[in-house]
Amino acid sequence: MTRQFVQQLADGDSVEEIYLVVDKQVRANRNGNTYLQLDLRDRGGSINARLWNAPDSLVHTFETGDFLHVKGKVQLFQGALQMILSQLDRVETEKVELADFLPHTEHDIGKLYERLCSLLRKLDDPHLRALAECFLMDRDLMADFCKAPAGVRNHHAYLGGLLEHVVALMESADRIAPLYPELNRDLLMVGIFLHDIGKVRELSYDRAFTYTDEGQLIGHLVLGVEMLGEQVRRVPDLTGEPFPTELLLRLKHLIVSHHGALEFGSPTLPMTPEAIALHYLDNLDAKIHSFTRDIREDRGPSAWTPYSQATQRRLFKGSRSSSPSMVEDE
Repeated sequence: MTRQFVQQLADGDSVEEIYLVVDKQVRANRNGNTYLQLDLRDRGGSINARLWNAPDSLVHTFETGDFLHVKGKVQLFQGALQMILSQLDRVETEKVELADFLPHTEHDIGKLYERLCSLLRKLDDPHLRALAECFLMDRDLMADFCKAPAGVRNHHAYLGGLLEHVVALMESADRIAPLYPELNRDLLMVGIFLHDIGKVRELSYDRAFTYTDEGQLIGHLVLGVEMLGEQVRRVPDLTGEPFPTELLLRLKHLIVSHHGALEFGSPTLPMTPEAIALHYLDNLDAKIHSFTRDIREDRGPSAWTPYSQATQRRLFKGSRSSSPSMVEDE
């Protein structure tokens, strides 16, 4: 039987399929009756689902990260598809094909990694090039780096997403650096490589995208600085001299300031040209990715996506009649 992937679901479809629970909330309606609100996903995307009048005996049979065999119907609600469930049962992990549930970058991981290595090994600064090589020689770390998502819900939230995001930023920096000769290109490139390195330890991505204990308690900015310190101690083995103190300070600053604002989690604001460049490049790639994803994944009939709390706006998709392929030649 052909699998019903989320991206293929349409208004009115009847569903009987297995999905991964990525979020579970137990709520009460106006009458005090308990209902379940779930985010279900497979590699094709995610969909909100609800089970009305959920008994306690059912609510406690599964948790986030479990697989559920569900029955229900898809409906359009406020411009977005949702699933109204009539039945759900927990399914043991051994009975599912994990590849069906975790989204994956559409790019070739091997080619992305080759490009990453190429950009890092062309650095002119011997200390930064040696530092990059120390990271690349850590095979276990780089295997995780190639597999990790860049986030749990937001931009590049799929296997290989972190590598894809970092390479895209490095490609952008490689193109704009000649326009800004005041920028230290090598420092910016290594800062891009390391700015989210802590997510390798912050996130868990074997079965579902969640946070590890140290990810919750410490966060990827601090973890990234820790990981930088671990590799810096190995650099003298390659160069024969200590890593420059100020250069290390500038790299740490790139990591801890790249969110760009205190309210977004950075403990300090960008205070160097490379730090402000990293922040805006990072933000540009994340925002464009989020916008294009929301437009691509929305299958509602409107020319606009539903209002998004994440972006605080609706996005204009356009209409079929206005697309270039539908306009008659003059």
